[in-house]
Amino acid sequence: MIADVKKSAEQKMQKSLEALKVDLSKVRSGRAHTGFLDHVTVDYYGAPTPINQVANINLIDARTIGVIPWEKKMANAIEKAIRESDLGLNPMSVGETIRVPMPALTEERRRDLIKVVKQEAEAVRIAMRNIRRDANAQLKELLKTKEISEDDERRGQDEIQKLTDRYIIEIDKVIQVKEAELMAV
Repeated sequence: MIADVKKSAEQKMQKSLEALKVDLSKVRSGRAHTGFLDHVTVDYYGAPTPINQVANINLIDARTIGVIPWEKKMANAIEKAIRESDLGLNPMSVGETIRVPMPALTEERRRDLIKVVKQEAEAVRIAMRNIRRDANAQLKELLKTKEISEDDERRGQDEIQKLTDRYIIEIDKVIQVKEAELMAV
């Protein structure tokens, strides 16, 4: 019982850590990347929709992303969504294409990107704590239904806490590596 709860929590934490690594791989260190706009959402007929579901995204050159909306009238909404995202980009329309030039990474821009990275990390830390809370709730439920003893519940909570601490340390390591990568000139 406790092993199942712990295994489930560990799988969820591992998935959260992997998702963080994928998200951080999109935070650029100088070059344009089509995945850079993946988390930007645009208001598509009243529903927040990822930009890659309303437009084609491609690289025009190493420092410019091209966004071609599937519907012409979506161009302004897409441009606005990119401009208002926390990425600090300034898109411009050229015909049917929205060009998104990647600004050179200044010291200030690097610090802004580090803030974005830290926000992503904090979101994953919160997810880890939520997973811990859910696992502890499952243990309490098992205790309530008399499937485990109080000692087993306490031991299970300790194991879940150790697991959470281990994954929080992993998150911190990943963030340190990304910060070093961003600050390297």
